[in-house]
Amino acid sequence: MSLLSQIVVGLCFLILIVILFFEEKDYLSYSVLLIIIAGAVTGIDLPAAHDLDTYIRAIDWEVIFFLIAMFTIVEILNEARVFHEIAKRIVLKYRNNIRKMFYVICIVSTLSASILEDLSVAIIFIPIIVLTCEDLKINPSPFLLGMTICINLASTLTPFGSAENIMIANYFDLSFIFFITRFGVFFVVSTIVTLVLLDYFVLSKQLKKQWIAACDEKEVVDVQIQIEDDFQTDSKVIMINLIALLIFVLLLLFIDQIHVAGLIGMLVFVFVNPRLGKSQKKEPHLSHFLRKVDYKLVYFFMCLFILVHLMEINGTVQLMENLIEKATFQDVFLLSIAILLVTSILSGFMDNAPVTIIFLPIINILIETAGFDMLPLIVAFVLGVNLGGNFLPQGSAADMMTLELSEKYCVKDLTYKRLTKVGGLFAFLHVILGIIYLVFIVYFI
Repeated sequence: MSLLSQIVVGLCFLILIVILFFEEKDYLSYSVLLIIIAGAVTGIDLPAAHDLDTYIRAIDWEVIFFLIAMFTIVEILNEARVFHEIAKRIVLKYRNNIRKMFYVICIVSTLSASILEDLSVAIIFIPIIVLTCEDLKINPSPFLLGMTICINLASTLTPFGSAENIMIANYFDLSFIFFITRFGVFFVVSTIVTLVLLDYFVLSKQLKKQWIAACDEKEVVDVQIQIEDDFQTDSKVIMINLIALLIFVLLLLFIDQIHVAGLIGMLVFVFVNPRLGKSQKKEPHLSHFLRKVDYKLVYFFMCLFILVHLMEINGTVQLMENLIEKATFQDVFLLSIAILLVTSILSGFMDNAPVTIIFLPIINILIETAGFDMLPLIVAFVLGVNLGGNFLPQGSAADMMTLELSEKYCVKDLTYKRLTKVGGLFAFLHVILGIIYLVFIVYFI
């Protein structure tokens, strides 16, 4: 155990997190540089850190392959405009009942985010919400707030609701059934409470006012044309992809290896969405969709896996586990609350991926070595890394996208300050509900 190695690797990890706040920087370049520095210093006392096998074994390849499969499926669904069509039908059916439209949009977008990446859900639903509200002369901000705040709740429901859940589920071998049975009650209660409070304190006030877009006339026309273009869909394609989505969910239910289920599911989508080839005949074209995937997040996860593994072999993770265990007086309830609070606060200030990866081995030591009950620790961990995103907009990619598109589509009253205020209050509420749920988990299950 080398103090120099612990300090250097710890600093490299912190520097990488700080770089994430500077969006103009290419964090992958710095990630590779920091890994080289951390590996070189660790290798002074631990020669194994210089072996390529150490870095290969450090990466959770099942998670990496599943993420690639999921991102590919999301690209296919976006190109087929499946959820665009769902959103369009919702607003066309419920536009004469604003309150019902609010609830339906929020619930459907939330459930969609339990399957799709939350960022994709925001990109799909926000333009459609804005266009509909523009036509009805109502302020779209309550709808955008409801969708954005509830999206983070959706990620608690399934093992593939977020990249962080995928890592947790694979690390601890947690099934789809485990998530549904252990988080279903929390998800339903917290979603209902959130929507009712948003209805009472936000939506009801806006319904009494007529809303006028802040864009000038030309900007409004441009926005409407862009959104209406998104409405062009093929019903047959939509139905085929919905069936493929059902098959994918069934694969995840019945195949234990998530990377196998993910790759098979990806191929199902590729084959039901053929493209015109050079021969002018439609055929499966996996390479087309793979080229559209943004691999930066995948590479970033690989770098995080390596850095945290170096922290494991130099003893840093063990030290952190000891500190947490002593601070909570070896009480499982206090320990669970500490994990929930620490991970949620950290996830609010920065990307929750590094928070998840560094806490995975810590939670594992607490379960395997210290002998704590697994269920409350896992529940606290999942809730913490997913709920914290609402504390600050930068803690959630969907929140930042909501702000960006709100500015683009002239929703001027949905500012960083307002999203921070409303989102932070609901994040606090969700954490309180999480603590209450932990009481139930620890003392009644």
